Amino acid sequence: MTAPIRENLSGLDLRAEIDRLRKERNAVILAHYYQKPEIQDLADFVGDSLELSRKAAETDADVIAFCGVKFMAETAKILSPEKIVVLPDMDAGCSLEDSCPPEQFARFRAAHPDHIALTYINCSAAVKALSDIIVTSSSAETIISQIPEDQPIIFGPDRHLGGYLNRKFGREMLLWPGVCIVHEAFSETELLKLKAQHPGAPVAAHPECPPHIVDHADYVGSTSGILQFAKSFPGDTLIVATEPHIIHQMELALPEKNFIGAPGADGNCNCNICPYMALNTMEKLYVALRDLQPRIEMDEELRLAARKSLDRMLEMASGTVGKGDLGRA
Repeated sequence: MTAPIRENLSGLDLRAEIDRLRKERNAVILAHYYQKPEIQDLADFVGDSLELSRKAAETDADVIAFCGVKFMAETAKILSPEKIVVLPDMDAGCSLEDSCPPEQFARFRAAHPDHIALTYINCSAAVKALSDIIVTSSSAETIISQIPEDQPIIFGPDRHLGGYLNRKFGREMLLWPGVCIVHEAFSETELLKLKAQHPGAPVAAHPECPPHIVDHADYVGSTSGILQFAKSFPGDTLIVATEPHIIHQMELALPEKNFIGAPGADGNCNCNICPYMALNTMEKLYVALRDLQPRIEMDEELRLAARKSLDRMLEMASGTVGKGDLGRA
């Protein structure tokens, strides 16, 4: 467990101190769309997890401060091994990563030797190393369309994203039974009530949502895809079925439009706010930059093995891998 901050930081201008340390450390600050607005507003880059790691790798920064969750910071380290990568709170995990322990995934793979492992990026570096191809919610459709229909596939750890892809492409991928606790919390009944209150308002949903939510969506896509849809749909009200902190970016870009977060079971709960993302705070970001801790460390053999499955994704997403090159890693 990460030790809680016990210092009295109340007298500090945290924004100014973070800016000072950013310059002193030659640091780049990354914030996922699910971070609190105050953290998004000070970040150098705001975006999806892989997009952020790739942008950081292109900078000359010595330090990456990743305001997200652990698997995202690990991905940054995989792509930028020469940089120091800090995560404001090392307890900022992910229910999908937790659902897929590497030793269990290894046994699952061994039980299905004819399958390739198509694995969602929301997993540990160790599971990435056991996988053949990593996918993101924005690249999954492009990649699965390149895999021959007679090639058996294991898809993990998100069974809802895997099920969505199975339905869309007529596949029968073998699904690992993980779910995102945030997207699992949306209520179909409350969503239908909200749609009735706002007739004509489209619904944009992340494919980590269960089928009873996705089936009511007018657009299904990644967080960055949902943001682009928000910028292009012709109406003035959009219902958003993903972690609600992305609405901050929508409101910044489109202040004239109305964005409504899809509700949880009681219609009014905060159960769709990611508790792991919420662990990152301004205070913890300041301490992480000051102390360069907690730091992501990774064995080089593991890093290279995980990098291989990420590189396969990047190659396939750009169309540079042929179908004959899709064997097991």
